[in-house]
Amino acid sequence: MSIKRPLSAEFRKIVEARLDQTLRGAEDTLNQIMQQKEIKPKKLKEELKNLEENFNFVFQKWSLEILYTLLLKNKAGFGEIKKILEVNSRTLSDKLKMLSKHCYITRNVDAGPPLRVKYELTKKGKDIVLLALPLLYYSSST
Repeated sequence: MSIKRPLSAEFRKIVEARLDQTLRGAEDTLNQIMQQKEIKPKKLKEELKNLEENFNFVFQKWSLEILYTLLLKNKAGFGEIKKILEVNSRTLSDKLKMLSKHCYITRNVDAGPPLRVKYELTKKGKDIVLLALPLLYYSSST
């Protein structure tokens, strides 16, 4: 279930300004690291490959939707996520396991009774969601 909502012009300007600032900061940091540590292009390519693997996983179907749901809800149970996203149980279960395995989310069990399981973002999960937001925004506005 993918609903696109237009951003207000003011909010859009803020997002674009902060994204530009972040991109300039990342470029400056990369240049400083390459100069100070004398990183060779081959080593840089290996590091970027690791980042690419993370982004490929996160941009798989349902991964970002789950992460954004948890960002907005803070904590949510399996049934609640399933209802919000309208995804089948098997797919959701598999994605939650993978997101947990890669440390994007935590699975918290309350023994109850009744037994309750809540999912929430880790710092890594929140960071990747916030990094992906401008990418999704720009890809949908072009």
